Amino acid sequence: MKVSATRRALLVGAALATMLSASAYAADKPTMGVVVKIGGIPWFNAMETGIKEAGAKGGVDATMIGPTSADPALQVRAIEDLIAKKVNVIGVVPNDEKALEPVLQKAREAGIKVVAHEGPGIQNKDWDFELASAKGFGEAHAELLAKTMGGKGEYAVYVGSLTVPLHNAWADAAIAYLKVHYPDMKQVGDRYGVAENVDDSRKTALDLLAAHPNLHGFLAFGSQGPIGAGRAIEEKGQVGKVFVVGPFSPGQGRKLIKEGAILGGFMWNPAEAGRVFVRVGKMLAGGQEVKDGDTIEGLGVVHPDPKTHNIITDNLLPINKDTVDKLADLGL
Repeated sequence: MKVSATRRALLVGAALATMLSASAYAADKPTMGVVVKIGGIPWFNAMETGIKEAGAKGGVDATMIGPTSADPALQVRAIEDLIAKKVNVIGVVPNDEKALEPVLQKAREAGIKVVAHEGPGIQNKDWDFELASAKGFGEAHAELLAKTMGGKGEYAVYVGSLTVPLHNAWADAAIAYLKVHYPDMKQVGDRYGVAENVDDSRKTALDLLAAHPNLHGFLAFGSQGPIGAGRAIEEKGQVGKVFVVGPFSPGQGRKLIKEGAILGGFMWNPAEAGRVFVRVGKMLAGGQEVKDGDTIEGLGVVHPDPKTHNIITDNLLPINKDTVDKLADLGL
């Protein structure tokens, strides 16, 4: 059957309109890339789930980039790639705040909004959000370890690396708290920057246990630190004698906490942090300001600091034998 010229024109016009409409929709959809510390570990796997969920629900083309190691240079490279792609928003969980300042400045000069998490000291950002205050997070872990150790004995401190400001802020708060409230507790050496790697955390714990017979505690800030230290304690037959406290993925540490190799700790929900990344990013991409008294899902009512551009909340979840299964079953 022949199609008249008029009908053919109408069909072509309709198809073209559909294509243009789809193109306009794609153009209107904000794009966001979130660069995390390292890919492939449970904590950031959960965060990626949250990013994808919120992106799909909120109409944001959101992806996560996880470098193969906790190397600031790899984060810089990933952010450079996102700048080249002209995304609307860049999110970052920094390994080294200072190392990222030049590339984040470049992003902002290109008109890209920057949202940070676990990076309250970053200057070149629009906002940083935290689900736990550094002081409260550090002190909560310190108190848990102190009570278990009876307020005396030697303990070691792990951080993800010596260049992760937030981990070191947690450690600062914990150490200061113990010095004031539990003066009979003594720190062994300085802090050890191994807690983003299970093998390094395990080996360091084995070395410390061999060198310090009176070592009875580990404060491990960094999701792989408690796992590695817990495995070392099991290997040495020190369960119930040496105690590990710190944040970790409940799914990864469920067996260790039930066996007593990890005492417990506190965390926030990394999947929720991923969702908050997208929610805040969408606000900024749409020209919406974050104001005092606003309610942001996942953060609650916020009181942003206009000087530091930080949004600090306290949404801590305890991890212990009673809660670990429920948290793990949420995919955390």
